[in-house]
Amino acid sequence: MARIGVVSFPGSLDDAQAARAVTLAGGHPVRIWHADTELDGVDAVVLPGGSSYGDYLRPGALAAVAPIIAAIRAAAAGGMPVLGVGNGFQILCEAGLLPGALVANPTSTFRCLDARLRVESTTTAWTGAYTVGQRITLPVKNTHGRYVADENTVNHLQQTGSVVLRYEDGTATTIGHSGPASGIAGIADERGRVVGMMPHPEHAVEPGFGPSTDGLDVFASALASLLETV
Repeated sequence: MARIGVVSFPGSLDDAQAARAVTLAGGHPVRIWHADTELDGVDAVVLPGGSSYGDYLRPGALAAVAPIIAAIRAAAAGGMPVLGVGNGFQILCEAGLLPGALVANPTSTFRCLDARLRVESTTTAWTGAYTVGQRITLPVKNTHGRYVADENTVNHLQQTGSVVLRYEDGTATTIGHSGPASGIAGIADERGRVVGMMPHPEHAVEPGFGPSTDGLDVFASALASLLETV
């Protein structure tokens, strides 16, 4: 059974939910503390949502220099699947594992809604169970959730198939997205092993809990990807 590490930082909110999602998908969650320096032999890593270190300085900035990040950076360089959700996406950008940044919503207010999304890429370790163009619904909940990057970076993401998820049905406008990166809800590195997304798949894995069960395939995709590499 694949072992999926779930990292907890001070202020993490969704680590328990991420661990449960791993279990429901058929994996074995391994809890990892931010001050650890090793990944305990896990096969993949999830950086969950929340407000690591209270979002002091800016969301993800302090977590990006936590001791465990050096191990995650080395593992990612070796091809280990890494997923950052919400604050975890912010951490990946702050750590330089993904390009761009997540900045405050235009009104600087917390937004929480069920987002309609379009799957743009199924070649990543975390989206292989979907089909290109598939419409899914996942919750979003953030104050700093607007993805930004310079035009060249956005063009490169699009040309390399590294845009993973896009908001649909006006959701991008509702949460204040604008500019070259408008509509981008999730991205990947060029190898498709490191993925960051603002929507929360771990909150959409069980009937009756969340707007759908569409998020379960994020974790099932990683498990299937790991079997392919054995």
